[in-house]
Amino acid sequence: MADSEFFLVKSDMLPEVFIKVMAVKRLINSGKADSVNDAVQKIGLSRSAYYKYKDAVLPFYETSRGRLVTLIFAVENFPGILSGIINSMARVKANILTINQNIPINGLADVSISIETDRMTVNLENLLDELGRIPGVRSYRILARD
Repeated sequence: MADSEFFLVKSDMLPEVFIKVMAVKRLINSGKADSVNDAVQKIGLSRSAYYKYKDAVLPFYETSRGRLVTLIFAVENFPGILSGIINSMARVKANILTINQNIPINGLADVSISIETDRMTVNLENLLDELGRIPGVRSYRILARD
């Protein structure tokens, strides 16, 4: 359908099959299931239901795939912090388009990084979780999506 409409719906309002499809996707993406068969058995969903809905049900953050995303960070001023962020992005194949870093004030610098997400090997939420665990990253958020 070329004219598909998309809706943002709270997960607790969705039919159980959609929640289970997302749970199967999470197991597969996290490596906690070896195959679709393994994942659907763990979740209690039929393979046919999974395949019927897998391309129609996406988490909100996955709508950024194939798009530009600008992230903004507040980072502590010490050597290697920006390198850690860039290396994490490179590891998951985020294509870095721009990097802007302001001069540190009171020991913190603002850094904005624009990336293309279409070739990433993890979803944006997982990348943000990983970036947030880097020592010296005080805060991070999505500034813009295109």
